[in-house]
Amino acid sequence: MLIYKILRAAEWQAFDSAGETPGAPVDLADGFIHFSTAEQAPGTAAKHFAGEDGLMLVAVEAAALGDALKWEVSRGGARFPHLYRHLAMTDVAWTAPLPLGPDGHVFPETMT
Repeated sequence: MLIYKILRAAEWQAFDSAGETPGAPVDLADGFIHFSTAEQAPGTAAKHFAGEDGLMLVAVEAAALGDALKWEVSRGGARFPHLYRHLAMTDVAWTAPLPLGPDGHVFPETMT
């Protein structure tokens, strides 16, 4: 199962350069890296990235993250994947730009 992380351009560039990331500022504050499932990602984009362009969608195979990945109750009582370690570039299955369209962010068809 793929899970998804949305990164702003500067966060993506830092991750791409370093080969790993401790996450975005919200992740650092919370002590884990926030991910979303394919079903949750559009809601995450709308809630936390509304109106923002230049985003990158990072897909990661959940099973490859082992015990560092925990499924915890979050927004609306839904269980979200949270990673309790740095995310390495070697964890990434694929990436895609997440452009802003007239009705919100346009997610790639490969998510479905």
